[in-house]
Amino acid sequence: MKTPEKLPDFSGMLRWPNVPACYGWLSLDRRGQWRMRGEPVTHAGLASFLNRQYGHDEHGNYFIQNGPQRVFVELDYTPWVLRLSSENILLTHTGDAVEDILGAAFDEEGNLLLECLDSIALLCDRDLPALLACLRQPGGEAASDADLLAVLDQTPGTLSTLSLEWDGRHIPVGILQRKDVARRYGFVAVPVDPEQKE
Repeated sequence: MKTPEKLPDFSGMLRWPNVPACYGWLSLDRRGQWRMRGEPVTHAGLASFLNRQYGHDEHGNYFIQNGPQRVFVELDYTPWVLRLSSENILLTHTGDAVEDILGAAFDEEGNLLLECLDSIALLCDRDLPALLACLRQPGGEAASDADLLAVLDQTPGTLSTLSLEWDGRHIPVGILQRKDVARRYGFVAVPVDPEQKE
């Protein structure tokens, strides 16, 4: 006879069914660093826990599930931050490999945003020079600094003439305004306690 799979232990949630959610304690900065009350999380075990428990609800609020409690995360920009771990390998701030990039865009500040993971991710600024080298003109030539500056002057919401050469593909590069990113990709940068809303 097949032994049934062991169910997860939810006894903690039964003991504390009404633990209030936590707001304003935890944030994710533009380099993918967790911060607690503004201070970087440097303890490796705690950072690993936060990475494992990161998720979002149906309204686009990102949070850490801490037993029965949700600790909502304030986002400095996007819900995901990507880092180049080696040539042609991007990792999320939680350590997961990005298998497919669906789109790319620059904002008016020169940040590179990449569509992946059913959402949008900011490329860590430390890795921006490496990916700028992957920008191509329509004929396949490497894009120059002047080409990039011309792109940043284009109208938001349009496609530029450049593409990002990545993993054997040429991904069109769009133009976005930072203020539109959260609405367009359906996430909440600063979750608010519903009881505090007016």
